[in-house]
Amino acid sequence: MSGLRERKKQQTHDALSKAAIELFLEHGFDAVPVTDIAAAVDVSKPTLFKYFPSKEDLVMHRIEDHRREAARVVEQSPASPVEALRAHFLAGLADREPTTGLNDVSQVVAYYNLVFSTPALATRLREFMDDDERALAEALGGDLEAALLAAQLLSTQRILAYRNWQAIARGQSADNRYPTAVAEAERAFGRLG
Repeated sequence: MSGLRERKKQQTHDALSKAAIELFLEHGFDAVPVTDIAAAVDVSKPTLFKYFPSKEDLVMHRIEDHRREAARVVEQSPASPVEALRAHFLAGLADREPTTGLNDVSQVVAYYNLVFSTPALATRLREFMDDDERALAEALGGDLEAALLAAQLLSTQRILAYRNWQAIARGQSADNRYPTAVAEAERAFGRLG
């Protein structure tokens, strides 16, 4: 019975997320009240908030699995932190991982445009990034040098990803951008190593 209950909960979660993203992309984040999202899935507003504590969470949960990813990569790799994150970023480029900015699937481009152009979502993204930086600094030892290296590594990744996203948003394909993205990543991480 609990298996069925969990599947139903996951279906409601996924339906709320899908409806929210569709409505936000069509009308804008600020123009869509949560009551409209709840109604689109035929649940109450309190039920929606059981699944997503805030309106921003309806969007940001899509990148939640990447939270504290850099710290996990460093902790699981025998390589130096710079080399571990360089290799991870390059693998993400090859896989067209959306967090590298090198993904030209229209829904992904629209999602990131929504996040970057909506102040509340951009603020929430910054909170995610700050949390990632603190986690990486802790994984690196928690001292001043660790905090500085964490900031450098994650700023490097953020700048590279944003440059890729900008190129994609201007109409360049991910395949055409790939060689430049790899060269920029190698150059940027090379400056840290």
